[in-house]
Amino acid sequence: MFSVLLVDRCYYSRFGLKSLVMTSGDLSVNFNIVDTDNLLFAREYILRYQPNIVMADFHGFLKEIHHVQQLASISLACGTSTRLIIQQSNHTPPELMALHEVMGAWKILDKNNTLSNIKEILQESLFSRPPFGLQRELTPLLTLREEKILALWEQEASNENIASKMGISVKTVYTYKRNIRMKLGVNNRLALFLT
Repeated sequence: MFSVLLVDRCYYSRFGLKSLVMTSGDLSVNFNIVDTDNLLFAREYILRYQPNIVMADFHGFLKEIHHVQQLASISLACGTSTRLIIQQSNHTPPELMALHEVMGAWKILDKNNTLSNIKEILQESLFSRPPFGLQRELTPLLTLREEKILALWEQEASNENIASKMGISVKTVYTYKRNIRMKLGVNNRLALFLT
């Protein structure tokens, strides 16, 4: 069974692509399809489950992205064994188009492609993909120190407690927390822990 991850802010685009893949009898393969509108979840899903294909449209995420690193982390997580297919339209800003070019996408599609063309690209992607298990080097989104602070933060440790355990000042804890929120694309302190 092949797995596909759809990353798009628009529910209707995800639903349409999911329907296309699931109802395509002529693709002659079984699919497990997961879709999301969350970049952090997408990156973690790619790292954990290594889907065969990641099909993404990043245009809807532009207003929420604080660092280009958030988009680049998707590409890095895909490595060489997961095919990254990026969709863009003529409304895509030039800076995002330039980023698409350097992300190492397997294909960059026009959003106006016909359904039959998308089917052909999916078929080609599935059967030209290298095998899983290749070693790949990943750049983590958070540093080790930020991960330790996030773990303490999740345990509801006070800023003073975190500072003493980490050997840093309380002001530095605030700075780390701000950087963590920015890297994860979270607007407030509580959103990190809400499901």
